[in-house]
Amino acid sequence: MIGMHIPDGFINGPTSLVAGLLAIAGVALCLKKTSETLDDREIPVVGLAAAFVFAAQMLNFPVANGTSGHLMGGVLAAVLVGPWAGGLAVTVVLSVQALLFADGGLSALGLNVVNMALAGAFIGYAIFVALRKALGNTTWAVTMAAGIAGFLVPLIATAIFMIEYAIGGNEAASFGTVAAAMFGVHTLIGIGEGIITFLAIGAVMNMRPDLVYGARGIATRTTRPTLQGAPS
Repeated sequence: MIGMHIPDGFINGPTSLVAGLLAIAGVALCLKKTSETLDDREIPVVGLAAAFVFAAQMLNFPVANGTSGHLMGGVLAAVLVGPWAGGLAVTVVLSVQALLFADGGLSALGLNVVNMALAGAFIGYAIFVALRKALGNTTWAVTMAAGIAGFLVPLIATAIFMIEYAIGGNEAASFGTVAAAMFGVHTLIGIGEGIITFLAIGAVMNMRPDLVYGARGIATRTTRPTLQGAPS
């Protein structure tokens, strides 16, 4: 999925604290649900999803006033391993980046987790499921729905950020200036996110559709035709 790392001081303390509490509650719920639902064979996939998101997020695109846009991977992770494990995977990535690479402030970690990990995994997955059903619950629908959700979620994350900025922004720039910059850049980044998500999910669906959480309950294998008279 796409997003922006919020630095320390960009959003005030009270707003950051509330976001931090929401992030803790969300991650705790993810841990609980993941422990109840994660299959042993899916654990390596979670690690691979986190590694992919980590690598993708190292490519940052400057936006405005200390913020940056980059590939988030929330939808990709959620479709591959489910929203609970997907939210955890992106949270781990954000935490490592904040602690080791100073990419996003420590006081703003809760904001970043809410905007990118939780919103990406849960809102993105909800959009994916709705689109998948609308498109017909087929293998093609899984891939297309993932790509469209990947495009939309960066804009949703930006909208959440703008609400936070309206509530507790440092007013280094006007709301309109920041909104224009963020939505403009993240529309373009969303296109990239959608394409990457589409291609990645499509590749896994072609090779190991049984590992794709978002494809559960969907017939992903076609019956091979048999020759007339040959045993089936």
